[in-house]
Amino acid sequence: MPRNLRLCRPVTSPLVFNPGPRPDAAIVAWSNHRIPLKPSLHWLARAISSSAFCGPRQGRTPQSYSSLLGRCAETRCLLDVRKVQTHLVKTAFFPTLLGHKLIDAYLKCGCVGDARDVFDEMPERHVVTWNSMIASYIKRRRSGEAVELYERMMREGVFPDEYTFSSVFKAFSDLGLVAGGHRAHGLAVVLGLEVSNVFVGSALVDMYAKFGKMRDAQLVVDRVTEQDVVLLTALIVGYVQHGEDFKAQEVFLDMIRKGIKPNEFTLASTLIGCANSADLKSGKLIHACIVKTGFDYATASQTSLLTMYSKCGMVDDSFKVFNDLANPNLVTWTSLIVGLVQNGREEIALLKFREMLRNSVNPNSFTLSSILRACSKLAMLETGKQIHAVLTKYGLVRNGFAGAALIDLYGKCGTAEMARSVFDQLIDIDMVSMNTMIYSYAVNGLGQEALELYSRMKDLGLEQNQVTFVAVLLACSNAGLVEEGQQIFSYLRDSRETELRRDHYACMVDLLGRSGRLEEAEMLVTQIKNPDLVVWRALLSACRVHGDVKMAERAMKKVLELAPGDEGTHVLLSNLYASTCNWSQLIEMKSTMREMKLKKNPAMSWVEVDREVHTFMAGDLSHLGSKEILDMLEELIEKVRNLGYVPDTRYVLQDLDEEKKETSLYYHSEKLALAFALSRTKNKTSSVRILKNLRVCGDCHSWMKYVSVAVGREIVARDSKRYHHIKDGLCSCRDYW
Repeated sequence: MPRNLRLCRPVTSPLVFNPGPRPDAAIVAWSNHRIPLKPSLHWLARAISSSAFCGPRQGRTPQSYSSLLGRCAETRCLLDVRKVQTHLVKTAFFPTLLGHKLIDAYLKCGCVGDARDVFDEMPERHVVTWNSMIASYIKRRRSGEAVELYERMMREGVFPDEYTFSSVFKAFSDLGLVAGGHRAHGLAVVLGLEVSNVFVGSALVDMYAKFGKMRDAQLVVDRVTEQDVVLLTALIVGYVQHGEDFKAQEVFLDMIRKGIKPNEFTLASTLIGCANSADLKSGKLIHACIVKTGFDYATASQTSLLTMYSKCGMVDDSFKVFNDLANPNLVTWTSLIVGLVQNGREEIALLKFREMLRNSVNPNSFTLSSILRACSKLAMLETGKQIHAVLTKYGLVRNGFAGAALIDLYGKCGTAEMARSVFDQLIDIDMVSMNTMIYSYAVNGLGQEALELYSRMKDLGLEQNQVTFVAVLLACSNAGLVEEGQQIFSYLRDSRETELRRDHYACMVDLLGRSGRLEEAEMLVTQIKNPDLVVWRALLSACRVHGDVKMAERAMKKVLELAPGDEGTHVLLSNLYASTCNWSQLIEMKSTMREMKLKKNPAMSWVEVDREVHTFMAGDLSHLGSKEILDMLEELIEKVRNLGYVPDTRYVLQDLDEEKKETSLYYHSEKLALAFALSRTKNKTSSVRILKNLRVCGDCHSWMKYVSVAVGREIVARDSKRYHHIKDGLCSCRDYW
């Protein structure tokens, strides 16, 4: 509000305008109607010039001004409100009621500053006026000013009512002021509003839920005499947000028993609890309730249904829910995409993302982060770069959540330097982005870089957590940094702040085992109180690498005690028998697997060419480009043989003659994928990126090193464990894998 229009207390003469200079010429001319007015202000001019406003005070009533201000508030015209205020100040006629009306008009015009100026100048303020100002601050996320005003209200002896408490409890929760919230709760009890007023109870439950004090929230609900859907929904939301999904369902069932009809948000919140606990049966019952109550087209309930079915692995059902939506919005599109990525349907997620963009729905950081995870799982670097460009366009590239997803993408696509570039651009480095960057270094075999970042964490004010130690131990394992890994593991063992978990033991067993220290690895396993499948498999895998059949059989026995039908263990040991030419044991193992109806996952590889992902299976030549693949294979075989490549038939897990073993090696899935990529890529200097679902075999690893020399191109291969950057006949793993 202009300084010369500030409101003052009435003075002796009602015609004196004090303080400040006279209104400018435009205002004087307006008040005397000597200048043309805009059409929108004609009604205001006529109202002020009417008989009701003529003379010094004659005919003027608060009702007249109140009606005029009400009209201004309806039209949301700030200029009109200021014109009326000018006339009010000029006539020094300003009862408390008109002050509230003027504040209300300013607030409806979005001018909380002007409203506060009027509020501060009012000689008397009703509790309704206090409530209006407090609520307006909270609405604009200015909770600090709301609390300040509430405390001033107490000092001036104005008792709060139910509307005050329902607003100010939200401010306390926004600011995390637990002590202030407790004091306000105590005052509500003294004034008799906690038990009798459901609005106050709902606000209290919401506040305590945000404080994480669910016991206090439950006590408030138990004390409210007349419970309603809002109160109980607030309690359900609190339980779901704090992972107490079973209690949320109990509250929902109790609500139904009491005859309280749930609303859209009650059903949506309860469904989220079912999704978190993967309780499909309860989720389906609530779905039926949604249909029965007519909320089957409401956005909140439909979005929660999508999430519930996705988290329960029922992707087709989530599609049915989505297809029933008339106009899916950003939230429902994002829920569908997230569910598809979580259930391994990354290709479909990318198709749906493109469809979303064609429907003119702009993505947010959560949508883009989810689609980046799809790209990272498929190692689709070029598509990921396009999403990176979209993030840059929307100004989200420095967002912590999106930034961590970008780091994960580039790390899992074998470009750790690009991951570090994104990491260095982040405004606020948090634990998620830090752990993701360390893990990116780990899977790319950059152990020293991971250790350097790990050592910098305390300088950045970040405390290492369980995920950090798993990532850095994995980095040591992939880079063969045995001593460094042992030092970190010893620190963990001696630390009182961090508890050693099975993941840490598994990483250490893998590190010792792969470095050939099998006895130490087995001894470490025996020191674990109850070693699980992951730890024993790590030891079994190390035995497979070094050909220790006896230790592998001991490890297998332990695994099968825990999980008799574990197919991965049978496959590992059968591969070990095959690699050591123990054909009788291999036949017996395969017979056992047939009896148990266990199947080995087929080796598969993927490669992206011209933004399209192509899939290859070992020995499968059904690809449309099979002829050019075979032609390229023959050409590559001749080149690498001239360079000294000799097929390593130890990796043929079948009892065949030597010639057939060599032939079978050439049809491994990663060789087919590499031959196809080399035959199709136009840029003959770009890197070839291959993704495989299992570990790269030793022969393929050696073969790709020779191919990198023969064609003069870098080959980046990602297997189930790590990345291999192969260039000029050398691999980043230094043959330690």
